[in-house]
Amino acid sequence: MTDVTTDPTTEATRTSDPRGKAASARRHHWRRDLVELAAMFAAVAVVDLVAKMVAHGPDGPYLLGISAVALVATAAFHTWWARRHHSHAPPLLDTGAGPEAATEAVAGRATVLWRMRTTVRDEPGSLAALCGALAGLGVDILTLQTHPLADGTVDEFLLRAPAGLQAAELSRAVGAAGGRDTWTERADAHDLVDTPARVLGLATRTALDAAELPLALRQLLGRCTIHSLPAVSLSGRPTGVSAPVEGALEDGDTVMRLRDPRGGVLTIERAYLPFTPTEFARARALVELDARLGPRLPRGRDTLTLPEGGGEITVRRVDQKDAVAARAMHDRCSDRTLAARYHGPVGDASRYLDHLLSPRFGRTLAVEAADVPGGPRRLVALGHLLWDGDETEVALLVEDDWQRRGVGSELLGRLVALAREARCESVYAVTQSSNTGMVAAMRALDLPLDYQIEEGTLVITARLSTPPAADRRPPAEERPPHALRQPAAGGPAAG
Repeated sequence: MTDVTTDPTTEATRTSDPRGKAASARRHHWRRDLVELAAMFAAVAVVDLVAKMVAHGPDGPYLLGISAVALVATAAFHTWWARRHHSHAPPLLDTGAGPEAATEAVAGRATVLWRMRTTVRDEPGSLAALCGALAGLGVDILTLQTHPLADGTVDEFLLRAPAGLQAAELSRAVGAAGGRDTWTERADAHDLVDTPARVLGLATRTALDAAELPLALRQLLGRCTIHSLPAVSLSGRPTGVSAPVEGALEDGDTVMRLRDPRGGVLTIERAYLPFTPTEFARARALVELDARLGPRLPRGRDTLTLPEGGGEITVRRVDQKDAVAARAMHDRCSDRTLAARYHGPVGDASRYLDHLLSPRFGRTLAVEAADVPGGPRRLVALGHLLWDGDETEVALLVEDDWQRRGVGSELLGRLVALAREARCESVYAVTQSSNTGMVAAMRALDLPLDYQIEEGTLVITARLSTPPAADRRPPAEERPPHALRQPAAGGPAAG
């Protein structure tokens, strides 16, 4: 946004009726035509006079030279007059290229995108002072949202700023202009979409896939932590957690609690920035949409042939409706395979399935295959992508007879692709150091990997992207080991 100073005496002229502008243009063209017509008649008269004098006088050659000079001078004057008063080339800012193109053409400087939120007093001139401070730093305002509060207004900006401008300098200028509780974060091209279009897109994704609700809430509310607390624990006992039907904001509006339509509570935390009433209303609307539509999965399945005669398999999304088939696959797996996957008592493995297959905690892909061509097809492998707070966990379970045939690598590659679509920065797998199959599958991703080993437990983190420096979280080696070994969203650790 460009800071523009408006003179009240000229504002009426800029906002007047377009018919007045057309009349002014017609008067301007009438004067131009009159001058050009007079010049033409003068030139004709001079040429006629010179022709007669050449024909009847002895100084004809001299007069021809003089007339040539006069014609050249007249042409030069006409050219100057046209360029001085009749140029039709529009100025740079009116070419339709947009303010961004004009800024780059004039300044020729590198810029970056920032998201900024600050609170100002709800009084005339407060926003103008803020915009003036940003203009003084050479910052362009691309979008602006306002969130009214009881004691002020939260203004949320998407800014294009010079690459050399630091977040601290930006915050100081905003504070001097009257902003308080200022928060800044590096943005990317996804944030250029206007807010109504972005909210509609998130609602559409939620309507098509129940597993999209946690992702939609995170993209709606920014960097936050989402916990889904079930009404019944893995052991079948009531957890006692609940939330008001209309939801609630707690702990200084930094914690949002919404009733999960599948039972339990959705808790959303954002310690660095309180939620506004507008954000609370949008989040509640998404949860209500999910509740009205009920359980749902996107339809479709992929059939492919494994390399080196591995057989034909079908990959599709599954949820809690497939729990019976998943338990049957558990019964066919050996104790060694189940122990490598769940890192706990083998008899408890099937109790985790309802949790793992719930779209609320992530996405699950299943592989169906037949032991013999043309035979009955059944589940032979499960791959989970689990939302674990700020982290994303991947886990695989492949039936014994289908191991070492490329099934796990196929599932893992598809899970990582889903994580990329969800804009996850990394995925991690928790396994045993002796599980060479899982280690090989992670290495085959050809991604930067971090390893952490403690007491036989191996945590492998694959970096999907490099976040901006302002948003980058500590690497795996700097996080507490116990945080990495916790089961995703209350479930079993990955294997």
